[in-house]
Amino acid sequence: MVKVQVPEHIKSIVPYPPGKPIEELEREYGVKGSIKLASNENAWGSSPKAIQAISDALTNLHRYPDGSNYYLVQAIAEKEGFSPDEVVVGNGSDDIIEFLVKAYVESGDEVLTSHPSFLMYQKVVQVRGGVNIVFPLKGMHHDLDAILEAVTDRTRLIFLDNPNNPTATAINPGELYTFLSKVPETVIVVLDEAYRDFMDFEMQVDVYSLIHNSKGRCGVVALRTFSKAYGLAGIRVGYGLMTAEVAGYLHRVRQPFNVNQLAQVAAVAALNDTEFYQKTLDGTKAGMEWLQKKVDKLGCTCYPSQTNFFLIDVKGDATTLYEAMLHTGVIIRSMKAYGYTNVIRVTVGTTEENYRFYHSLKNCLLELGYVS
Repeated sequence: MVKVQVPEHIKSIVPYPPGKPIEELEREYGVKGSIKLASNENAWGSSPKAIQAISDALTNLHRYPDGSNYYLVQAIAEKEGFSPDEVVVGNGSDDIIEFLVKAYVESGDEVLTSHPSFLMYQKVVQVRGGVNIVFPLKGMHHDLDAILEAVTDRTRLIFLDNPNNPTATAINPGELYTFLSKVPETVIVVLDEAYRDFMDFEMQVDVYSLIHNSKGRCGVVALRTFSKAYGLAGIRVGYGLMTAEVAGYLHRVRQPFNVNQLAQVAAVAALNDTEFYQKTLDGTKAGMEWLQKKVDKLGCTCYPSQTNFFLIDVKGDATTLYEAMLHTGVIIRSMKAYGYTNVIRVTVGTTEENYRFYHSLKNCLLELGYVS
């Protein structure tokens, strides 16, 4: 037995609960041809240009990747209208979250977050020995008033996933601007915009202005990912937009080869594949509208969404329904663990996947007696 003492803040961490592979679920439940609508992935796959770029790069796997992510940083900067020294690339946007905590949080420092929201905010802070101060969502939205009141001279970061995961709600831009104007200069507000691509245009905030005009108020960092609209979840690549000063500190704490070679070339290619990107957005919007109309007619309640997924009040225990749908080969997510006992989360899929989900949901609801 290892006798080295482990710090209590590490002992008390609950490991991230990964889902089982589809193949294992099929074996356990005796089904084949399952569809997975539980992880907010891109139903249309990946950009063909990205796949080709990966194929072309396979002969160079004996070389280390470009430690500066030069071509990817240049491509992102051009797309977003930022300077290259204001872009930091990571092994998923999770990587940028960790950089921020490493750079700005010491033992005892405070970080403000909401619950439910992306689990990794709190885990990374706990590893660092920071203090998580967590606020329940208010009406499935971030409680900005409560968060603002809790800011102290020990507060270093505030994480706001906008849109929120798992509720798919977004912060009203006017309310967000007012909130940011009141947060002191000693705090950085991190806007995690993993689902920004799916938002209504009028709900998207002007992060360029927020990042470049912070005199007298907090700094802002915006996080983005290639996992959702670009369909590259399997190779893990994301990025952050921030001032050059903040980026400089993050580069001090990141590993030199934190983004692998295949991820770099695929992300550059995906940024240039506007056809696939638009196909994803159009398909998601059409699928969302169809699904919500059909599900509403079943007697369930669909919640509004600014993402590629949405919540459904199924009028009965969500986990029991989740289990029933697994037996039909349809994988969704129960929100019971988040405190929403009767709510499931479903990702918008292809036309065929949406049709199958709807009929599985309809049959399971009737069998369980949740609706008549």
